[in-house]
Amino acid sequence: MQISLKAARVNAGFTQKEIAARLHKSKDTIVNWEKGKTKIDGANFEALCRMYNISKDNIFLHYE
Repeated sequence: MQISLKAARVNAGFTQKEIAARLHKSKDTIVNWEKGKTKIDGANFEALCRMYNISKDNIFLHYE
């Protein structure tokens, strides 16, 4: 079963602000990734998967 990027973050117990700080990105960047407004690059996606402790195969990415 796949879950959204936002659900993976929430399940891991992080806020968007915390993730933004860890990745040296703006909170708006995290919001846009989660809403599918901008595509996430491979390196940042892999970093999120490690932080969220979830396989990239279990995260559903959607784009508007």
